[in-house]
Amino acid sequence: MQHTLMQLPYAQTALEPYISAETVSYHYGKHHSGYVNKLNGLIVGTEYADKALEYTVKHADGPIFNNAAQVYNHDFYWNCLTPVPNNPSTKLSSLIQRDFGSMEVFKEKILTVATGFFGSGWIWLVLTKDGKLAIDQTSNADTPVRHDVIPLLTCDVWEHAYYIDYRNGRADYLENWWKLLNWEFISNNLPK
Repeated sequence: MQHTLMQLPYAQTALEPYISAETVSYHYGKHHSGYVNKLNGLIVGTEYADKALEYTVKHADGPIFNNAAQVYNHDFYWNCLTPVPNNPSTKLSSLIQRDFGSMEVFKEKILTVATGFFGSGWIWLVLTKDGKLAIDQTSNADTPVRHDVIPLLTCDVWEHAYYIDYRNGRADYLENWWKLLNWEFISNNLPK
């Protein structure tokens, strides 16, 4: 099974002015696409040649894991964004209220964690096994799929996600990333 680069759910210009078409072109068209192509080359003749992406992420290691997880994480990231403002579901809103106190406190906490994250990786909102929301950090290609939690939301804090637009101003990128969140997608990741 050959993996394919996902279709973005919006035009490459749609996230402007917060994320430029140039950034999307490089981040999606070069980095994300590169992970898909590399993964397809690596899985030829292996046990992962006919496996679904999530299975490969859960079970592979080394370069196959790294590339599969980066494909998964990037697919998730692009789906977490939208140019069309929308709101969290009632269920997600009540969980945020319960576990963080308010949407404002949640925003402050996730942006603080993302700003302070050292190196390259991902910031996640996850649902833990005991039904609580938590902010998680994963380095490099690591992903919550490997840690028995349900990912709801992610932010890419690798420099290629923001360097063209913000240089080393990660905090500015994050503030604008927040404005693009696709709460409908995020809410739909909660178990039914």
